[in-house]
Amino acid sequence: MKAVLTRVTEATVRVDGEVVGAISAPDTGGVLALVGVGRDDDDASVATMARKIAELRLLDGEVSASDVHAPILVVSQFTLQGRTAKGRRPSWSDAAPGHQAEPMIAELIRQLRDRGLSVEQGRFGAMMQVSSVNDGPFTLLVET
Repeated sequence: MKAVLTRVTEATVRVDGEVVGAISAPDTGGVLALVGVGRDDDDASVATMARKIAELRLLDGEVSASDVHAPILVVSQFTLQGRTAKGRRPSWSDAAPGHQAEPMIAELIRQLRDRGLSVEQGRFGAMMQVSSVNDGPFTLLVET
């Protein structure tokens, strides 16, 4: 799995103009997690990613989302698995197909919620518009 984690004060995801997920945390900060599932990812990958999203000290004051119960917005993004080493067109061959990736994203969200975190989400497979107010800016690329 790959994720781009951004510290935000707010973030929103819309589908067809409708807000399907949003977080706001002007005081503590929150996390926008764009997550891409790879073909070789498994249950251990999901557990590792959930731990990293929850426990990495990426919020202001070097605290984690778990430390301050910061909200998280998870948006599936298969394009993170794109390879660009050759040519001008990205290759998506490393990305998990939808029938494999969708339950893994759902399990990731479940594991984050099981940690007591407030988690909003995008809509799997939909054309989404994601907006955020970055705090810092502070962005990490995380891999399992």
